[in-house]
Amino acid sequence: MNITMLYSKLHRATVTDANLNYVGSITVDQDLLDAADMLVGQKIDIVNVNNGERFSTYIIPGERGKGDICLNGAAARKVHKGDKIIIIAYATMSREEAESIKPKVIILEDDNSIAQAFEGLE
Repeated sequence: MNITMLYSKLHRATVTDANLNYVGSITVDQDLLDAADMLVGQKIDIVNVNNGERFSTYIIPGERGKGDICLNGAAARKVHKGDKIIIIAYATMSREEAESIKPKVIILEDDNSIAQAFEGLE
């Protein structure tokens, strides 16, 4: 049996832009992707803390060090610049792996710099 588990999240990222006229996805600063161990093209869920929207998309890389968090295409309708979002990545694994996983949690400042990084939910 396989179980889908949280393995990483960028918590309270600030949306820096919303670009309706783009094919789709979310642009995330490459430094933040590295910190969260997320991959370009990876499917992720987004939770908008401001309005409760929850949706899925995929990641494209943003320029390192700029702090960009930009929702593109149809997803741009679900956020506003300045909204706080949570970017959540999951992994499918065996029950044994699931019992020992310690997800990476990256908490961000208002400018999307890293305020805190740790592993585990307890």
